[in-house]
Amino acid sequence: MDRIAGIINLDHEQDVLDELTYFRCSAAVPFAGRYRMIDFTISNMSNSRIESIAVFARRKYRSLMDHLEQGKAWDLDRKRGGLFILPPDWNDPTDISKGDLQHFHNNIDFITRTLADYVVVSGTQNICNINFREVLEEHKASGADVTVVYKKVEELYPEHKRAHKLTIDESGRVTDIHNDQRSNNVYMDMYILEKNYLYGMIEDCIAHGCSHFFLDGIKARLPQIHMHAYEYEGAHALINSVESYYRHSASLLNGANHDDLFKEEAPIFTKVKNEPPTKYSQDSNVTNTLVANGCVIDGQVEDSILFRGVKVAKGAVIKNSIIMQRCEIDSNAVLENVILDKDCRISNSRTLIGVPEKPYVVAKRVSM
Repeated sequence: MDRIAGIINLDHEQDVLDELTYFRCSAAVPFAGRYRMIDFTISNMSNSRIESIAVFARRKYRSLMDHLEQGKAWDLDRKRGGLFILPPDWNDPTDISKGDLQHFHNNIDFITRTLADYVVVSGTQNICNINFREVLEEHKASGADVTVVYKKVEELYPEHKRAHKLTIDESGRVTDIHNDQRSNNVYMDMYILEKNYLYGMIEDCIAHGCSHFFLDGIKARLPQIHMHAYEYEGAHALINSVESYYRHSASLLNGANHDDLFKEEAPIFTKVKNEPPTKYSQDSNVTNTLVANGCVIDGQVEDSILFRGVKVAKGAVIKNSIIMQRCEIDSNAVLENVILDKDCRISNSRTLIGVPEKPYVVAKRVSM
């Protein structure tokens, strides 16, 4: 069996989720009741039997490090291989690299020392459940230098405006990478290539003063290289705005959408926290809601997502909202189309109302 190493490149992921990324990078943003966005990428790699994974982190990664720890939740706390969180190293006076090529250059030992034959590089803003072994098999069969992953979306949303799109010929070869707003072939910020080919491209990019490995090293060389496109057909959510985060979170309240993403044969793992089951009082009324463990609910909740340890007092009403860990909603408070970050408290009889197109967002540890 071919060995694969994984690189999760956060360098070019912008912190565009407003209050949700004040204190953390987007990869560490909570999602779906008990997960972080990066959990999906790491779980996809772990389920694909990738045993050595590097995370290229540049800024606001304290929360990320606290969540990932040694990688135990993904069976990556091992003597050989495992999970590596790698900030850029600024101590090499001879280093002329810039951009994300600083990560590739300063952590080149991760690439050269791995026993893997191939490397998967991925971001975290495309939420999905993908088997990278299937991508590898198609990559080998096509004889390509690089294979990129894309999703053919049925409907274009505002978040797709920022995404790169692909033009693909009948053989599956990529002939152009662009930002055509009419194209529905959305590049998912994932690609696979041979380890030695990756190493050579890194050296060449740095020698030519490049700063973005994919754009300068791969996209710019498209006429000279063979790039194959792998079509991913499963559940997919591109999250690069508060609006897309809110909409895709709400879509998980549909059982079919939830089951398409959270597959029994390919589970999504996260950091384990031992908490009691949720307590529902006789006065509670909860409908069509994802509720994590450790909550205490005495009020009314509908069409919402509650993370671990949320407390909803008697008389409180929550609708179409996302309430993160350890938030407290006091009696007679009303929340509708609201996102509360962790450790917030909403006082008695307070009313917060947003709209689906622009939910009301409250930053971490705010009391109102």
